Amino acid sequence: MVQSQDLNFTISKLAAHCGVGVETVRFYQRNELLEIPQAQQGATRRYGQAHVERLQFIKKAQLAGFTLREIKQLIALDSTEERSQVLALAQERLQDIERKIIDLHDARDALSQLVNACQTGHAGPCPIIESFETSSSKNKVV
Repeated sequence: MVQSQDLNFTISKLAAHCGVGVETVRFYQRNELLEIPQAQQGATRRYGQAHVERLQFIKKAQLAGFTLREIKQLIALDSTEERSQVLALAQERLQDIERKIIDLHDARDALSQLVNACQTGHAGPCPIIESFETSSSKNKVV
């Protein structure tokens, strides 16, 4: 395991260490989610423990469903005592996840019905393809 005093990464080593691409690091920098370190008189920029921790924070927040805009808000709120705003963002994200779970359950149930209809072996058009063709105007499967 890398000790914090040993962290003196180039951008490519930082990206590899954190499991992201170099362009992802640069994207986060352009969008002010990750600080760009100062280069020492023409030397390569070096990244340390704070950069690793920020990238890990971003990745974990994304896994929790936060958008990059919301992650930027969380980062800004980190230095404040505004727990209520962080809580509000988290509650909103949780409600969004709950809605997505309901939508996924509905999609699973609809697809399950189509698979069962397809397995009956009746002649004629495939119920799965037919449902997708006719549902485009209705925006609903089955």
